[in-house]
Amino acid sequence: MSEYHTPVLLKESVDLLIQRPDGVYADLTFGGGGHSREILSRLGREGHLYGFDQDLDAIENIPDDDRFTFIRGNFRFQRGFLREAGVEQVDGILADLGVSSHHFDAAERGFSFRFDAPLDMRMNREGRLTAAEVVNGYDEQALAQIFREYGELNTAGRLARAVVQARSDGEIATIAELREAIAPLIPAGEESKFLAKLFQAIRIEVNREMDALKMMLEQSLKLLSPGGRLVVITYHSLEDRLVKNFMRSGNFEGEAEKDFFGKANLPFELVVRKAIVPSPAELERNSRSRSAKLRAAMKK
Repeated sequence: MSEYHTPVLLKESVDLLIQRPDGVYADLTFGGGGHSREILSRLGREGHLYGFDQDLDAIENIPDDDRFTFIRGNFRFQRGFLREAGVEQVDGILADLGVSSHHFDAAERGFSFRFDAPLDMRMNREGRLTAAEVVNGYDEQALAQIFREYGELNTAGRLARAVVQARSDGEIATIAELREAIAPLIPAGEESKFLAKLFQAIRIEVNREMDALKMMLEQSLKLLSPGGRLVVITYHSLEDRLVKNFMRSGNFEGEAEKDFFGKANLPFELVVRKAIVPSPAELERNSRSRSAKLRAAMKK
């Protein structure tokens, strides 16, 4: 399903994930099904894979394989969905946190600044909050916080002020109107990089991505059987920091809890010490993989 999405770090992630061909696994970001198909190719007849996605478009990519079960839902609720399916523990969990090529290339979804379209950015099109509602409904302080925290933009305050000023003349409804509102603040020669950060910030807020990631990680620890593996691919420093801290310490601050005797209580053992990044060959094939980092840990 390369037209939908080219899976990133495919072999590396599945090599780290699969330890038991007869085990039960979860692909929390099914999308185009690239990772799921690779996982299924490694499973025996007794193995089973549960694939999660909240986007209706992903249903078209479901493989015809009785070892696969598709669950339409947000991975933040993985534990509840799996319990409904009669699954209490799994042997491995994979999450590729990147936005799929399908989302970036479908102009009407509003994820890419390359097109003009309504400000949407919902991964689940049945979700309530849209990018237009964030841009037009949040006050200046809230917008500045989102731009600063999720986009890591040092002009966050000025950006928020420009948006609020522009919308006083009428709703900012499209990508073109948003770009026009902040055009004077875009650094010369850095338009793409700057807009990518801005759109990332709004998208993270629309989809509550940081909250969803925290819930997913906490539930993964509870779902994994001893020896089970958590494999996560991240694409920006906010995600990577949370994943790295959680795998190293079992919490998001990165400081391990200690027992009475001062011994650290570490729920995971790191499978790879340093994040794996795409090879030069993969970067040449798929430029969208350039910011990917792969981390893996085993539950003790």
